[in-house]
Amino acid sequence: MRVLLVSCYELGHPPLGVAGPMGALRRAGFDVGAIDLAVDALDADSVRAARLIAISVPMHTALRRGVLAATQVRALAPGAHVCFYGLYAGLNAAALAALGAHSVLGSESETALVELARALAEGREPVRTSIWAPQPGQRPPAPGAPDRAGLPTLDRYARAVVEGAERLAGYVEASRGCLHHCRHCPIPPVYKGRFFVTPVEAVMDDVGAQVAAGARHITFGDADFLNGPTHARAVAQALAARFPGTTFDVTAKIEHLIGHPELLPLLARAGCVFVVSAVESLSDTVLAHLQKGHTRADVVQALALVRAAGLALRPSLVSFTPWTTLDDYLDVLDWVDAEGLWEHVDPVQWTIRLLVPPGSLLEHDPVMTPHLGRLVPSAFAYEWRHPDARMDRLHAQVTQAVKQGVREERAARVIFEHVRAHAEAWARPEERRSRPRKKAPPRQRRPVPRLTEPWFC
Repeated sequence: MRVLLVSCYELGHPPLGVAGPMGALRRAGFDVGAIDLAVDALDADSVRAARLIAISVPMHTALRRGVLAATQVRALAPGAHVCFYGLYAGLNAAALAALGAHSVLGSESETALVELARALAEGREPVRTSIWAPQPGQRPPAPGAPDRAGLPTLDRYARAVVEGAERLAGYVEASRGCLHHCRHCPIPPVYKGRFFVTPVEAVMDDVGAQVAAGARHITFGDADFLNGPTHARAVAQALAARFPGTTFDVTAKIEHLIGHPELLPLLARAGCVFVVSAVESLSDTVLAHLQKGHTRADVVQALALVRAAGLALRPSLVSFTPWTTLDDYLDVLDWVDAEGLWEHVDPVQWTIRLLVPPGSLLEHDPVMTPHLGRLVPSAFAYEWRHPDARMDRLHAQVTQAVKQGVREERAARVIFEHVRAHAEAWARPEERRSRPRKKAPPRQRRPVPRLTEPWFC
């Protein structure tokens, strides 16, 4: 039986959400192909040949693209069984079923996907919904080795820019889930504060396969690489020992960066060049509502520690929330300006607006419900309005400014100044800053390491 796996978008990375299930299905004896709609068009012949078409939706953008793909798939192959799987499939199971999905599988779905394929091959009634949930004392089935045979080559995906030169970049995970309960994140409603490590040898096997395919940089896609500091140390040291010269990047919470400062120089020596951290805001009010687990002072401390270790901090932001004031927005701009972080913050970060999907921990939270509007099924999210109408207008303006700046390939510093001008234009006379803008102290300029695909969800 032919199975077709469809990836829609994974932040510009090679699709791990397809590679893992492809390995599991092939080991179970199925004929498996894959299409990544982030780099290729949907192939009609591949669709028509498949009995099971499984669409990977690990994130919100992939979900919206996946729904459009499903419409095309049903037109091309009306007899095929269409399944959605992944983190956002589980969160939106009812909506996907209403849109015509035959099956919906949540996170940790490799085993369920193999069982679904077996049921179809044997003529048995397939499972319609399978939503994994963590059980006390139980681990999910260990994922098997990813199989990337037949997937697009690494040169078709985002590259790492290190010391001004581009490197082919691979994408792996050393763990799944997360220990924390940030209220705007889609992971806590599913994993409920639990995370599971992948054995170091399995991680190195995956890294090795991508290095063999040309990767000279690895992105660790873990929600938080430092959830398990001992495991993180072992993975970093193993990578440095087995693949010298290969650089990497990780994502880590601010509280972990200041809680494990001894790991930062070790990561740098092992080849880590930058750390993505969900700063989100510098407003302690906003951070408390999001339950981020850090404060403005913690962000300042984390930046100093990361810099001292020789790493670059690349903050991600939720620039617009119902509680973010215009002064809060200007404060983040001031901080970036004073610290010289213009190239560390991808311009899209100035436009990120709080997303409240069904199942979000904020969906019924008293701090959010006064601002929450209707659920928009096509967007898989709730509408919300800011109590200060200026902030919604500012969002529209900076979104347009960033889109235009990126399209015209303007420098991040130039886009930053345009964003700042829009924000300052909305300040009332009594709100305008009287203090002079602080400038970053002069220091030797080095190219800021980054990926060529800006982060967004």
